[in-house]
Amino acid sequence: MDVYRVIERQRDTRLRQIGEKVLKGERLSAEDGLYLFRSGQLTYVGMLAEWVNRQRNGQYAYFVVNRQINPTNVCLYQCSFCAFGVTKSDPRAYELTLEEILRKVEETYLQGGREVHVVGGIPPHWTLDHYVGIVKEIKKRFPDMVVKAWTAVEIHHMAKISKKSYEEILRMLKDAGLDALPGGGAEIFSERVRRIIAPYKASGEEYLQVHRVAHKLGIPTNATMLYGHVETYEERVEHMLKLRELQDETGGFQVFIPLAYWPEGTRLGGSRTSSVDDLMTIAVSRLFLDNFPHIKAYWVTLGERVAQVALNMGADDIDGTIEEEKIVHSAGTTSAYGHSRDKLVRLIKEAGKVPVERDTFYRVVRIFS
Repeated sequence: MDVYRVIERQRDTRLRQIGEKVLKGERLSAEDGLYLFRSGQLTYVGMLAEWVNRQRNGQYAYFVVNRQINPTNVCLYQCSFCAFGVTKSDPRAYELTLEEILRKVEETYLQGGREVHVVGGIPPHWTLDHYVGIVKEIKKRFPDMVVKAWTAVEIHHMAKISKKSYEEILRMLKDAGLDALPGGGAEIFSERVRRIIAPYKASGEEYLQVHRVAHKLGIPTNATMLYGHVETYEERVEHMLKLRELQDETGGFQVFIPLAYWPEGTRLGGSRTSSVDDLMTIAVSRLFLDNFPHIKAYWVTLGERVAQVALNMGADDIDGTIEEEKIVHSAGTTSAYGHSRDKLVRLIKEAGKVPVERDTFYRVVRIFS
């Protein structure tokens, strides 16, 4: 792509100036990020984002053979944006036994899986030992499996019920076999928004502090942003700015994952984001989060086709085989429950990229030329 010529011909002076900053490797301001969101020029913004992505990752697009396990949907917080969490008395409530969890891990292990991703509801009756025990037993039974478990919201809850610090909780989990933290629970850091969609769960600052402590302890983490509900573009940029600042401080984030809001079955309601908004959010995040090595196009919330396009607009990761996922599916996504390694390879090749199977830490397992 002749990105230099496209920037030179850009009639919007501000967009041209932003493009020139990108080419020089200069950091975008919050005002720049907001202008990109409001510009409506997806083709131009996506081109800039893909140029940045190729400087970092070439033609590679990553995926992982993994499994997501949601041990329970019982949750005391009952956030209005969530269609997954229910009360214990709800007829839809479920709670997997430890043996059921271990059987799911075994299925993935026998298929060559390298990661298990454990997140779920926050049951009022679980103790700290319950959370730690799940990690410990998975690692004991499958020592080669990477355990990526419990969001910052769950870590905050563990600290609250046990009256321990975040550091104490994370050290216990690390000693039990925890390898990494997922990025869920960030939603939008804006307190205005959180009062509407999730008034009782951990605050944005508490989320960031959990990740700060995890990074201090050498635990790598992911970061997310739930968009498309009641937040503004300003609040999206503010969210990314806080993540960028923490990454400057610690360097512990591996990947940023924009998560599109799905409204079906939620009390919050609303409508699904457009594909244009999805792609613009991916592209702006690649340009703005200059210190994040990877941007993920999460096929579960985006759908396969939009995720493929996103791989040409700044994203370099499509997530993984997953096998099953209940949280977003509860809110209406029609994405298939799981993909084989072969299907992910095909999706990436169809997008014009080179598929790379990775592990949790973005170490290359296999390149599919």
